[in-house]
Formats: sequence, structure tokens, C-alpha cells
Amino acid sequence: MGAPAAEAVRTAPRITGLTTRLITVPLRRSWGVEAPENHVIVTEIHTDDGGAGHGFSWTPTIGPQAVKALLDHDIAPFVAGLPANPEVVWDALWKRLHEAGGGGLTTIAMAGVDLALWDLQASRAGTSVTGYLGQRQESAEVYGSGVNLHYTLDELVAQAERWVAAGHQAVKIKVGKPDLREDRERVAAVRSVLGPDRKLMIDANQRWDLPATFRALDVLSEFGLEWLEEPIRADDLWAYRRLRKHSPVPIALGENLHTVYRFRDFIEAEAVDIIQPNIVRVGGITPFRRIVELARTNSIWVMPHLLPELSGQLALTLAEPTMVEDVEEASFEQLGILAGPSPVRFSNSRVTLTDQPGLGFRFTDNPQT
Repeated sequence: MGAPAAEAVRTAPRITGLTTRLITVPLRRSWGVEAPENHVIVTEIHTDDGGAGHGFSWTPTIGPQAVKALLDHDIAPFVAGLPANPEVVWDALWKRLHEAGGGGLTTIAMAGVDLALWDLQASRAGTSVTGYLGQRQESAEVYGSGVNLHYTLDELVAQAERWVAAGHQAVKIKVGKPDLREDRERVAAVRSVLGPDRKLMIDANQRWDLPATFRALDVLSEFGLEWLEEPIRADDLWAYRRLRKHSPVPIALGENLHTVYRFRDFIEAEAVDIIQPNIVRVGGITPFRRIVELARTNSIWVMPHLLPELSGQLALTLAEPTMVEDVEEASFEQLGILAGPSPVRFSNSRVTLTDQPGLGFRFTDNPQT
């Protein structure tokens, strides 16, 4: 570390405390019996000069109490006294927690610290996180998405019609029914609603093995698919390498990869066309930016996964245009857990900033559902 950088670390405000609270909110449109609600672990970082940064961790199903406990009992004591520099803290914290796992619950918890520190940095500079990191895009495309495998065919068609009415030029639906003929019927029905010119993506959420994926592609690829998302267990690099080599449809994955090393492995193995890092699951903005640069140097597209109010802000910092996923009626604003204005605005299938300072997230004490 050079002298100026070392001096910056020594003179940076120091973290004096980390507090957390858990919000559990029912989804307005259930994601199925296994995911009727979402969990947000709200975080607040304090510094010795009176500063405060606001962030969050998130999980739709597994481990919200575990994430909160990790933050309260292991992370908070460790970060106390560290300089309030998000990248310095992230690297130190990842090494500290690695014994409990290099990714997963550890990185989900780390995101709560990282987001709060970036919020603090940008707020001190009097700008949004997007402006602080360097805004490159005025707006980004938003695609309509839904956790809808449990929908009836009529419900799925009605959802697709709402997306078209809202002006979306790209949509994504779930596949993976026990009978492939039913998947074909559903994809065909949605394509009929969309017409030939809108983009259609499908997501199997790890429901198939490699032979089943090839059988599905034989049946579904005729519908002009933009990508097939995570058809096989996300850990199975060997299968994805085989799949991408022979697939007529681009392969997307990444929501269940948690470290830059796993993204590197899939990219170097030529096993993926599009990566979809979830900013919270990878540990926050710090690792997300590193993953983006890795993808960019290998000519791989980046499409951030879920959390549109967070993903939308980071999408506007990317050098290459991207699309932001917006699951119907599942944003923090729509779930009624924001105490103030949303940091982004969705209009005409585009996302733009509302110029809130920092990350712009303030969460209510009493969610309105």
C-alpha cells in the first residue's frame, strides 16, 4: 500500500457500532408455498465523527435469523474500530468469516455492512451511490419477471398481458413443470401474448439435470428465447460446460454463485453466456463491482439479479447497457417497507434515479402490507 493510501486509511473515520433489525413482510403475490414472504435485515453503521450509514441484507426464504445473528455476534465486534472504508472492511471481514464459509450466509450478512458503508461514503460526498461510483447510463431497461410456476395458465397469460400493457419489451417466466408438454403450452401462450419482437427469457431454477435440459431445449427453443436461466444445480460446473457447448439458447446463471472465484471458474470454463450476480448474495457493492469487471474483460453480459431498487442504481454505473429484473409487485416500495421515497423510479420500462443521497434506503418500523 502506497503512502497516500495508507494515510487515507489512518485518517478515515472509524466504525463505532453496527445495529440491526429484522423486517419480515408478506409478498403481495406469493412466490409459492415455499416463499410467501421476504426478509430484510436492516443495518446501520455509526462512526466516531457522528456519521451513519444505512444498508440491508436480504433473503427470501432461508436464514434471516442466522444472518442477523452473524451480524450481531460476529461481524459487529470485528468491524468496530476499523476505518469506514467499504473495500478495506470487506476484504478484512471476508478473511475473518471464511472459516464459516466463503459465501452464502456469510456474504449475505457482509452485504449489510458493505451497503451501509457505501451509503455513508456517498452521503458524505453529497451524492447518490450511483453518482459517487460514476454514472454511465441515464436509464436502464427493466424487464418484467415473476415467480409464477405455480400460476395457472390463465393467471400466467394475464400476467404477461399486464407486462405488455406496462410497456415491457422483455419478460421472464418460470419453467420446470413435471410434464414438459405443460411447459411448452405455457411458453407458447406467453410468446403469443408478447408477439415476435419482445424478448422472452425462461428460468428453470435448478429443476433439471443435464439430459432433462437438453430435452427441454429440443421442445422450447423454437420460441425465440433470449436466454435459459439456471436449469441445472448451480454448483455443477461440469454440466454447465457441456450444456453451453451444445445449447442453441444462451445460458444465464449467477444468482446462486457467491464469490468472484466461482464466477471466474464458470467464465474460464466457458460455461456461461450471461452472469446474474445478486448484489446482496455476493456480499454487496464491493464484490459486485469486481465481478462486473471480470465479466467485462471476458466479454460476458451482466444482468443483475432481483432487488430492482438496488440493482437499478448499480446498473446505471455499468459501462455496458444491461437489463434490471423487476418481479411483479415485489419491490421494497410496493411491499410497503420504505419509510421515504424510493431511490429509483420505474416508468415506461426504464429505471432512473430520484437523486436520493447515498443508497437512499430508509426502512419503516411498521411495514404497511
